[in-house]
Amino acid sequence: MGGVLRLRKHLSGPLLAPAWPAGVRLLPVSTVAPEALHAILETAYANGFGSVPAFADWWLSITSDEEYDPALVFIAADETDQPIGLALCWTGGFIKDIAVSQPWRGKGIGESLLHAVFAAFKHRGLEHVDLKVMAANAPAICLYHRVGMVEVAL
Repeated sequence: MGGVLRLRKHLSGPLLAPAWPAGVRLLPVSTVAPEALHAILETAYANGFGSVPAFADWWLSITSDEEYDPALVFIAADETDQPIGLALCWTGGFIKDIAVSQPWRGKGIGESLLHAVFAAFKHRGLEHVDLKVMAANAPAICLYHRVGMVEVAL
């Protein structure tokens, strides 16, 4: 599947606000079963462009990491509060995981999640946000370029 790219969004200048589809909103991580988030990641990474450990190992490793902050888990939910996408970020300005449930792809959820992430990190005073993506993951790379991310050296 090729190598890995590191992409960066510089946070200087004005940022776009998220443009959520009707009925979609962000939920705090404290109101969502973490199993639902794990399921989104498992399904999204079934395409081979990532992986996620078993739930018990995953959630423990996430919540015990020194860069974990519940305020940096962005969960998009539908009108019934069902999670449909998430961006899980580390405090150092890194997007660890971003995924959108298949039926919701192509509706602006991923783009809105990224805009929410960028705004949160700018508010915290960071100059940029990074992520890593498989070089063969063309749809994700297209999304990241659309929101102004550029490739930087690993």
